[in-house]
Amino acid sequence: MQIHVTTADGLPIYQQIVNQVKYLVASGRLQPHEELPPVRTLAEQLLINPNTVARAYRELEIAGILYKRQGAGTYVAEGISPFAEHERRRVLSQRADSLLVEARQMGFSLEQVIALVREREVALSSETVNSEREA
Repeated sequence: MQIHVTTADGLPIYQQIVNQVKYLVASGRLQPHEELPPVRTLAEQLLINPNTVARAYRELEIAGILYKRQGAGTYVAEGISPFAEHERRRVLSQRADSLLVEARQMGFSLEQVIALVREREVALSSETVNSEREA
């Protein structure tokens, strides 16, 4: 699992981890029941406080993306609970709002934003196919 964090991003480090794990799950790079690195191991790799990783894992567990087995580790959840569906909608709505506000500020029309989102979907789909071929 490749996660990269930066202080230059302006986004809290725990949120960067949350976003990247969500992306890895959504793109299929993390499969259901796949084990994530232990909190301390990931913290050492990223050179951050273990509490930061623990917070990110906790947020992902609340969202229904991860689950823990006491004493056995943290894993990617298989199904999506109704609570997770509500949480995913909430997060995606916030992101959509941010995208639309930024697009407006930069002078993009809604049609241009939709076209860009479609282009990115095609690009992400081909990245996933290519990474599956390499595996």
